[in-house]
Amino acid sequence: MKSSINYRFFLASVIAAIFSTAALFAQVDSKSAEKAYNLMEQTGDILVYHGDYSATITLTIQKPGKAVQNLKYKVFQRTEKDLMTIVQLYPEADKGTGYLRDGDNIWAYDPISRKYTHSSLKDALGESDLNIDDVDQTKEDWRKNYAVEKFEESTLGKYPVYVVTLTAKTSKPAYAKSVFYIRKDIPLTLKEEDYSGSGRLMRTVLIPKYTKVPAGYVPTQMTLRDELNKGEQTSEEISDLNFNKLPDSIFTKAYLEGLN
Repeated sequence: MKSSINYRFFLASVIAAIFSTAALFAQVDSKSAEKAYNLMEQTGDILVYHGDYSATITLTIQKPGKAVQNLKYKVFQRTEKDLMTIVQLYPEADKGTGYLRDGDNIWAYDPISRKYTHSSLKDALGESDLNIDDVDQTKEDWRKNYAVEKFEESTLGKYPVYVVTLTAKTSKPAYAKSVFYIRKDIPLTLKEEDYSGSGRLMRTVLIPKYTKVPAGYVPTQMTLRDELNKGEQTSEEISDLNFNKLPDSIFTKAYLEGLN
């Protein structure tokens, strides 16, 4: 009798695991998926980051029991060619630290040793919760890198929103699953939740403020909360936006080396 009970328990466990796995990989119907992909593409098209641009990014890092830390970076990007240069401006001790992207190749530059090491879009800037991928404004290939798990309607504060849940199909996304809350009236992302492969919430991104300029919208304020370390978060402010044509020399190793 005992072995029969154990067998039934085992069989039930297997069935539950099968259904759990099926649910994990379940996707919406093709019509809803197409709506979700179109919406995600619109969230990028409505922003100002097209062609060449430069900006200053100021980060304020808060960690329980530690003094508030401030970081400042200058970002240069040529979006249509996947070129990006990031230069640290503050604090003084790290001034000149840089990152250089050319397509899928990303290097981190140490001005003290004057050496480069291979980096990744998933790497953080300093000790912040901001990844290089968050700074990179190259047009995201949503269809190639993500599958649509859910496409829903809801509200976030005073805003009616679409809620799009995407799961990673390639190794490029920084997280296995991300949920985006996007305004219905204007395709602006107000909130993003990032999850691990096991379904654990890793990070929450809040974008409370956008500024409208002739070329589109700029997310001028952003808060990134580390959900694994409660009380830890990074606030980001964007300023000094410029859309003039940038010299080709900015996107070279020689440019970073010449700053010091």
